[in-house]
Amino acid sequence: MASVFLYHVVGDLTVGKPEMVEFCETETVDAAIRAIGESTEGGIPVWKRRSVAGLVETNEMRQQRFVGILNSLDIVAFLAKNDCLEAQEKALKTPVSEVVVPNNSLLRQVDPGTRLIDALEMMKQGVKRLLVIKSGGWKGMSKRFSILYNGKWLKNIDMPSGSNNNLSINTNWPSSSSTTSPRDRFCCLSREDVIRFIIGCLGALAPLPLSSISSLGAINPNYYSIDASSPAIEATRKLPGDPSAVAVVEQTMGDQYKIIGEISASKLWKCDHLAAAWALANLSAGQFVMGVEDNVASRSLPDFSVNPTEGNNNLANAGGITRQRKFSSRSIGFNPSSPSFGVSRSMYRGRSAPLTCKVTSSLAAVMAQMLSHRATHVWVVEDESDDVLVGVVGYADILVAVTKQPANFIPANRSVEGLAHEIQN
Repeated sequence: MASVFLYHVVGDLTVGKPEMVEFCETETVDAAIRAIGESTEGGIPVWKRRSVAGLVETNEMRQQRFVGILNSLDIVAFLAKNDCLEAQEKALKTPVSEVVVPNNSLLRQVDPGTRLIDALEMMKQGVKRLLVIKSGGWKGMSKRFSILYNGKWLKNIDMPSGSNNNLSINTNWPSSSSTTSPRDRFCCLSREDVIRFIIGCLGALAPLPLSSISSLGAINPNYYSIDASSPAIEATRKLPGDPSAVAVVEQTMGDQYKIIGEISASKLWKCDHLAAAWALANLSAGQFVMGVEDNVASRSLPDFSVNPTEGNNNLANAGGITRQRKFSSRSIGFNPSSPSFGVSRSMYRGRSAPLTCKVTSSLAAVMAQMLSHRATHVWVVEDESDDVLVGVVGYADILVAVTKQPANFIPANRSVEGLAHEIQN
């Protein structure tokens, strides 16, 4: 494991992060669509209101107020229900408490001085967001050496028998009963923030970044998929949690599956949610991801009321002037280049094309793909045969890959005390 994870703390990653504004569970679905479209993460944390205004909260009280994380796939799946399609205006006014999947374990509050290695361990275990206080005067200064924590010697340092080089350090976490003022400001760190930090430290991680994702065991074979001929709505029967994506596949010879697209939160992030919901409820999975021609849509599909002021066709500025528009593939954010659905995938390259890599792709290349496309995952295909799906690589898989490798934290010819004395001087 690279020492960079021991030398840095969570506070280093909060520099420049905006202050978090709590999104309450009593807000409407319409408001959530706007908030997700304006967010930089593709999903928003949802909170319960404070029981008493101005109450000084403990960390535990704040953790209990956290409900879960809401994304575009959750919203589109909700709007695709029959009763919602028949009463769209009512559906848009539904409180998000009826839509968000409750999961209190997706967020944890941590101190700015928490070591990055500890934060990575939390994220590997399923935490997607870290809530970090910003009003404590933190200015982004790392601890210079891992055995010193906030100027004090760490306790519970375990030296494995027969080894001078490896340390297993257990930090005492800040007390969950500590309180913060109602005026305290917080920011949220996502796994994308951590990956961005890691990709800036590739030299310290050598030779891992140039190793293939296959050799690192970073490919997750347990992915969700749906056949292209199946109704698209089946993708929402059991929404995947991490990554929030379903592969749309076609079966080939020899029980292999080729990926032609995906139904995911990242693809639906800035789409027209009502149009996407109708398509999800009425089209096959293949039609949903490959697109439907405008002329077909104009003959057989219903009108949708959308706001023309939003460049990305989001439902925003409720109460603004609306116009009627026919459903098309472009209305859900896809822009197919093929004349019709049913052509081979090799002829199709549009905005709905899934992000893929090879089993031989390097870890650094996959990380760069995810960050440049603002994606939460990359689908993995065979090296010899294009588009034959073998698995997926998500944030959690990358975090496991970069932290599971053994490393020597302290050189063999130096003692812990010697290095600490060197640093203090």
